[in-house]
Amino acid sequence: MKTIAVIPARMGSSRFPGKPIAAILGRPMIEHIYKRVAMSRSLDATYIATCDDEIRDIAENFGARVIMTADTHERASDRVAEAVTHLDADLIVMVQGDEPMTHPDMIDTAVAPFRDDPALGCVNLVRRIEDEADYLDVNTIKVVMNRHNDALYMSRRPIPSLAKTGFADTAAYKQVCIIPFRRETLFQYTRLTPTPLEQLESVDMLRLLEHGMHVKMVHTTFNTQAVDTPADLARVAKLMESDPLLAHY
Repeated sequence: MKTIAVIPARMGSSRFPGKPIAAILGRPMIEHIYKRVAMSRSLDATYIATCDDEIRDIAENFGARVIMTADTHERASDRVAEAVTHLDADLIVMVQGDEPMTHPDMIDTAVAPFRDDPALGCVNLVRRIEDEADYLDVNTIKVVMNRHNDALYMSRRPIPSLAKTGFADTAAYKQVCIIPFRRETLFQYTRLTPTPLEQLESVDMLRLLEHGMHVKMVHTTFNTQAVDTPADLARVAKLMESDPLLAHY
């Protein structure tokens, strides 16, 4: 089963313009992501998909393979689908371009379920939220699941409700943006009509859920921090100072 990773990145983030090339410990964030993802034993190749010449130039400078895409995509999943149109791959792992703390073992965990379930189309990693501030943060995508660990809903608002309990007594989970698609599911995604909740929440996976498809949530033990704001960038830089993976790139 040929497996590749694609990291979608663009300069025009509404919350943090230019964040893929923002520096963390002397390297652009996109370099940390690319090199850490490429360490995964499950991958045959890793690519960056972008519509920006500036990202392409920086990425090629540190040795990345880059695919240029249209600048009209609103969803990262659509950008990834365009990028892989002419690539040979059975599984495409989308790793968001704001996850510099990605560990290669997370890729391995996310793709493992596909080996035993030929009907599985899409997986997301998920982790329990340990900090109430994270639970309240609109940049954290919260997810509620059924008893089979299929996603029921995702929101930037706090879910589930704390109306009858406190945060410490509530199992709240967040999406971790490492998302493998089976090839046919990814292209089906692009053919589906964008949906009201997808647009309201700005969450890619809601397009699949609103069209009645399944998104399997797989738990990870790694506690990563996405970068959505300059404050996140500073926080991540501090967290990564003692990261042993840095010595390998």
